[in-house]
Amino acid sequence: MWDPLQLAVVVASLAVAALAGFYVWRHRRPDPLLGLPLWVVELLLVAQLVVGLVQAVRGVPDGVSVATFVGYLLGLVALIPVGIWWARGEPSRAGTGVLLVVLLVIPVLVVRLEQIWDPVGA
Repeated sequence: MWDPLQLAVVVASLAVAALAGFYVWRHRRPDPLLGLPLWVVELLLVAQLVVGLVQAVRGVPDGVSVATFVGYLLGLVALIPVGIWWARGEPSRAGTGVLLVVLLVIPVLVVRLEQIWDPVGA
């Protein structure tokens, strides 16, 4: 995996999580001010998907399950759209809470993705 991209995903996700946490605290529903940063994180996740797929095609380290690796990549990309869909259906601040949880799960999954890719170094 490409460390600078992973770091960018984690930092962006946590920064937007802080904004979502502020929204939850203020009892606010998601709006475009929160939506735009969410899509920036999504673009970073799509970039990570492309980089990961290219690396998987070039060859994986010994002991790496390609199916698990690709599953994590695809799951990461699906998180934000599913979270947005869920948040739109929730008329209270709980919709924003869903996005907060999604944004806090992303760094955990990125770390796990690195552990899957490099099982010896983990």
